[in-house]
Amino acid sequence: MGLAQIIASAAAQYLPAVIAVQAARALDLPHVALFAGFSMALVISALLGPFAGRLVDRLGGRPVLMLSNIFFAASLITLGFAQGLWTLILAYALMGLGLATGLFEVAFAALVRLFGREARSTITGLTLVAGFASFVGWTVSVYVEARYGWRGVCWFWALVHLCIGLPLHAMMPTPSRILASTTDNKPNAVQPPQTTKTNSEPIAISPQQRRKEIIVGVLLAYVFAANAFVGMGLMMHLPRLLQEMGVAVALAFTISSFVGPSQVVGRLIDYFYMQRWHPLISTRWAAACHPVAALLLMIFAGPIAFVFVLLHGIGNGILIIARGNLPLAIFGANGYGRRQGWLMMPAKLAQAAAPFLFGLALTQWGAHILWLTLALGLSVLVALCLISTQPLKA
Repeated sequence: MGLAQIIASAAAQYLPAVIAVQAARALDLPHVALFAGFSMALVISALLGPFAGRLVDRLGGRPVLMLSNIFFAASLITLGFAQGLWTLILAYALMGLGLATGLFEVAFAALVRLFGREARSTITGLTLVAGFASFVGWTVSVYVEARYGWRGVCWFWALVHLCIGLPLHAMMPTPSRILASTTDNKPNAVQPPQTTKTNSEPIAISPQQRRKEIIVGVLLAYVFAANAFVGMGLMMHLPRLLQEMGVAVALAFTISSFVGPSQVVGRLIDYFYMQRWHPLISTRWAAACHPVAALLLMIFAGPIAFVFVLLHGIGNGILIIARGNLPLAIFGANGYGRRQGWLMMPAKLAQAAAPFLFGLALTQWGAHILWLTLALGLSVLVALCLISTQPLKA
């Protein structure tokens, strides 16, 4: 699943940066058109997220993730044959379907459907492997584009989805198989997700409990959305921000390239040192990383740029894991996929808006945009501190 996530991200999130200029020139469109198309795909993905999660809850992850490979391949083939604006829109509409059914949120739901509450370590492992998506995506796409052009790289990734991604997802076990296996070998094994019934009667949920669930859900949705906005904004504009802080152009790009490896470091820290912690505690520590990094950069400017990137990357890497672990720890495994779709809807919309809004703010405020990221980072930390470590559901 980690390898399949690398393919999905490389062929979607990291592709526009490689082909935007050449594709826009060939299609006689502004070079931002492909980034706008990807933002549209994210909006479609956000709106369809709860439906995709519900499918995972009902069918398991294998058929939904296999469907994502079909959607991704269709979108990339269409993009490769694009002749103008309308075929570009169609290609990114299909990519939105692929994003809705094939990225982290669905993969997390698939793991929870397989392992229940024991899915935490596999969620962390998945994000650890997928952390190499930027390196693989940009490196491979640049090489293929140089040899076969921007249309060739689209068709290349479509072929990878069909010949590698689809078989990888087809190899996934069904929930019944893995649960039966664990039940045979472990006395306290994870049980299949059950409907919330006892003696054929639904469990009554008090209005107070329902309000508490809604409040915690809103806080989590805000945490994911604010972090997604800052993360995506910096992904797109970090070299420019560092230049505003006095870092030379070439050095700014070099330092910015360490965001990906820093995220992998954060996931390694989580995997080897934080597994015994409640995920809410590790997430609070991670949420503190960006405010500390932003404050250091504002005080010391350019000389501290690498430390800023390192701290931001480590914190963001753990916060991405938290998208899967926190809902599981707080709400439990039942209905995880549908709930995950709703919780991540604001985050995907924030990601769609971030490249434009963050860039506009950077143009208007320059380096003072760090005050905005600092405030958002602190608000995320406060929201996490308002959530109890006690699970709301069994």
